[in-house]
Amino acid sequence: MKIRTYPVGSVPRPKYLVDALGAYAQQQINENELQQLFDKALKETIQRFEETGSPVITDGEQTKPSFATYPISGIKNLSPNGVVIPFADGHTRQLPKITTGPFHYTTYAEGYLKRAKRLTSLPVKQAVISVSAISLLYPQEGIENYSHEQFINDLVNEAEADIRKCLNAGAHLVQIDFTEGRLALKLDPSKNLLKSFIDLNNKVLSRFSEEERKKIGVHSCPGGDHDSTHSADISYADLLPLLFELNAGNFFLEYAGEKNKQDVLQCIKENLRPNQTVFIGVTNVINPRIETPEEIRDTILEAAEKISLQQLGTTDDCGFSPFADDVSTSRDTAFAKIKARVEGTKLAEQKIS
Repeated sequence: MKIRTYPVGSVPRPKYLVDALGAYAQQQINENELQQLFDKALKETIQRFEETGSPVITDGEQTKPSFATYPISGIKNLSPNGVVIPFADGHTRQLPKITTGPFHYTTYAEGYLKRAKRLTSLPVKQAVISVSAISLLYPQEGIENYSHEQFINDLVNEAEADIRKCLNAGAHLVQIDFTEGRLALKLDPSKNLLKSFIDLNNKVLSRFSEEERKKIGVHSCPGGDHDSTHSADISYADLLPLLFELNAGNFFLEYAGEKNKQDVLQCIKENLRPNQTVFIGVTNVINPRIETPEEIRDTILEAAEKISLQQLGTTDDCGFSPFADDVSTSRDTAFAKIKARVEGTKLAEQKIS
């Protein structure tokens, strides 16, 4: 039986691109110079993805400023002091907040997709940010003449457009990055915040047909930035029953980094719906050790004892570099892990068939 295997999204940018992004921020190089380096990095990344044997690839998010903030790249009505996301190693990421309305995306993910598709004949998976993550940009103090309700209406329309444009542009699958799901339980153990996030994302998903939702997935992990996480201490037993209420056809879950794998598999088995497929992470993106194909094969075979093969796929735990400045993992390590995932999945197929 064929076992589907997909990457999550990002891979580390080449050093020359990371340096160029810093130089551009300091106005030391111009837009045209930066774009030329974007083109170079994108071409190199797709070539290396193809060399792994991966049946489906991404653009490695080489030209995204980050997985979370690309829709507001260049927007003027922002204040820097938004929601702070703390990581276990002590570092933080901070979102901005909008200061006026109405709210509209400045960038849609279809642009990244089209750019990548011009450079490969392989199917391309495209990641988009969740509506719930962008909802955090609205300030708690509110905005004069622009209510939270108006903002949510505008945001849902934009989030739908982001996904639909990618589907129309030929994305093999559109993945909604929902890394704040597990974090929501840490911030609010009552689960009310998570439930509100689920409801908001389902407002967007309800606008797509059942056939369209088969090409839409949701990615959830405890964060993966500078080899640290923001919510790995939160149990999947609290997250998954609500996560699988999302009306998407595919789920990409961090798994390789989990300590109690049997408990996770049991929780997936109990909550996965008949029309859903779960892609379990078989490479730990915050551990520099490269898994062997045989280890990955065994991880898959163990999972197959509890999850139907018709509903099981493989992926990486998270993106390898979701923020443009994250160089904690080397490109060589990332692509070696991807290649091991592809080869390990093939070994599992051979064992099962």
